[in-house]
Amino acid sequence: MEHIFVEDKIFVKIDIIAKGEYDNCTFNNCNFSNSDLSQYSFVNCAFNACDLSLTKLNKTAFRDVKFKNCKMLGLRFDICNEFGLSFSFDNCQLNHSSFYKTTITKTIFKSSSLQDVDFAEADLTAAVFDNCNLIQAIFDRTILEKADFRTSYNYYIDLEINRAKKAKFSVEGVIGLLAKYNIEIEK
Repeated sequence: MEHIFVEDKIFVKIDIIAKGEYDNCTFNNCNFSNSDLSQYSFVNCAFNACDLSLTKLNKTAFRDVKFKNCKMLGLRFDICNEFGLSFSFDNCQLNHSSFYKTTITKTIFKSSSLQDVDFAEADLTAAVFDNCNLIQAIFDRTILEKADFRTSYNYYIDLEINRAKKAKFSVEGVIGLLAKYNIEIEK
């Protein structure tokens, strides 16, 4: 199969693209669910209102990619090309996805659903979780130093097994930090 290079192109309502490198491209209302984007490369791209659920991402490169209003259920970011891996998520559904052992420092997760997402052993230094639902998200030996959880909710983070120096939490969120002690906290 031929490997192509596409630059500065807008794709609307498509469900298949040729294998290759996409630079500064925008994808609007595309349905890539259950497709195979393995070994594709996306640099400075934007995905708006796209469905990428259960898409295969083996060695896929995401560099400075913005996802907005996307459905992204069950994605394995942990098998993406780790070189330069960087993205942001705004109002996305990332439930049941995995960031296991990824280094995604300074990543912004905004108004997104992160239910049952695996962040075990990931480096989330200075990541921002702005108004995100983190119910059943897994934080196990995760680096959360300088991460910001102040406006997020439903998280459970064991501070004895995660590195959270200078991380930011709201008073309401402290309950998710003390849950393992099975204590009662009243206002």
